[in-house]
Amino acid sequence: MKTVIMAGGKGTRISSIASDIPKPMIPINGIPVLEREIISLRDQGFTDIIITVSHLGHIIMNYFGDGSNISPVTGEPFGVNIEYFYEKNPLGSAGALFQMKDKLTDDFLLLNADSIFDVDFNRFVAFHQSHDGLVTLFTHPNSHPYDSGLIISDNKGTVKRWLAKEEERPLYYKNRVNAGLHILSPKVLDMELNNQKVDLDRQILKPLSGTGQMYIYDSPEYVKDMGTPDRYFMVEKDFANGIVEKKNLRNKQQAVFLDRDGTINKYNGFITNPDQFELIPGVASAIKRLNEEGYLVIVVTNQPVIARGDATVEEIDKIHNKMETLLGNEGAYLDNIYYCPHHPHKGYEGEIPELKIVCNCRKPAPGMLLKAANDYNIDLSESYMIGDSEIDILAGLNAGCKTILIGDELNNSYTQTVLVNNLNEAVDSVLIKEKIKKKRLINEVR
Repeated sequence: MKTVIMAGGKGTRISSIASDIPKPMIPINGIPVLEREIISLRDQGFTDIIITVSHLGHIIMNYFGDGSNISPVTGEPFGVNIEYFYEKNPLGSAGALFQMKDKLTDDFLLLNADSIFDVDFNRFVAFHQSHDGLVTLFTHPNSHPYDSGLIISDNKGTVKRWLAKEEERPLYYKNRVNAGLHILSPKVLDMELNNQKVDLDRQILKPLSGTGQMYIYDSPEYVKDMGTPDRYFMVEKDFANGIVEKKNLRNKQQAVFLDRDGTINKYNGFITNPDQFELIPGVASAIKRLNEEGYLVIVVTNQPVIARGDATVEEIDKIHNKMETLLGNEGAYLDNIYYCPHHPHKGYEGEIPELKIVCNCRKPAPGMLLKAANDYNIDLSESYMIGDSEIDILAGLNAGCKTILIGDELNNSYTQTVLVNNLNEAVDSVLIKEKIKKKRLINEVR
């Protein structure tokens, strides 16, 4: 599959870091951003590349040549085939695609040159091909959804709405944003446009919302725009700490599974509407710490209120949207939420008969954790289950996880690994244990 990398931006927001080179050539831990992108693509078999350039574009072209040049940083050949499209006049974020559409006869990857990423592109492509859409967006949660464009999809991954960051959004929403990695069919370039300057998001992608032809590929892998000084330094730190590579789904992931009621939100009995949901103080900061250390943070929760007819799937989704919104407002995010809608006991007025079953997903059964492990390549033996009840601990043990109980000394006999008072203490325990383990491994290597 051909890859188009858009590298024509001026980088005015990050000019304080480097004003004499194109933004994609700014080094991250010694290697230019664009070179890191090309290495990642090459190592996964994506070697046919077109780079669009404009501002200081000659620096990019001289550095990479046709892709056979030797890297002055690594001393290795780039090992790809590169063509260039030079924008003499600004064409917007997608105008160049229309100018060179004769070269784009098959589905192609479209990437931004100012993003740092380490993702499994073959997995992304396989998803796109299995859904047969015109466009697949790479989406993920982030730490600032309140000022990001939101992608709203249905449970099949079809994009229903595209909300730009300046547009009014729902009171509560799922934290899913466009990461700037796309797969496009050349058919999207058949549209008639009145001018050469084209905005990718507003003129091409957003109009496809609700048509059933655009899908999301949701992934927790590392994708970050380094276009501002603050984000640049954050990305450098993440590279130095090994977090960027760690989150590629080709690698085994470490996850922290969280119960919901009593662990994330105050326990108020069965919650059936968003008004009843209230975060426990300090939870957002605890989850944010896990995000920053590169752990997947995944909620696994029993929701028998659905089987009992007390709440619909749509109402549970609204509660979870409130949870994601409140966490996002404090810079924290969840990588996914799994819930069990079943309940084994019959006889409730208004119950949903088909959901009144014995299943393998209702905790203490490990089904939700096992599904997450399959979805995200999780090493359960190196992961944690944190909750406030015996069924949480048993679910974690049944899945092969380490376990942490939030409780008191009266509830210390559930065979959990650790007993703590709240989620922040639980996160302390996780991070301290992992720090000790890393130090021991380093000493063994020495």
